[in-house]
Amino acid sequence: MNTQHPRDPLHGIKLTKILDDLLAHYGWDELGRMIPVRCFTMNPSVSSSLKFLRRTPWARERVEALYLRLITSNDVETKMVWSPKDT
Repeated sequence: MNTQHPRDPLHGIKLTKILDDLLAHYGWDELGRMIPVRCFTMNPSVSSSLKFLRRTPWARERVEALYLRLITSNDVETKMVWSPKDT
C-alpha cells in the first residue's frame, strides 16, 4: 500500500520530523542563515520553532521547501551510491 499522497510529497510527515531532520543536517546556525527568522537565530529551541512555524504559513512553506530539497538531493545521492555496478 502506498502511503504517500500523489499530490503532496509531505503528506504524513510531521513538522517535528521535518525540523529534526533539517537540524541534524544543517544545525541552528546554518538553518538561521538559510531561513532568517528569530526562532532559528536567537535562543533557538525546537518547541519555540514549532510554535512559530505552526502559526506562520510563509515560514512553514520555506521550511517545507528546504526539506523537500534535502530529501530530493539525498534520494539522488543514495541512488548514485547504491546503484549496481556493471560487471
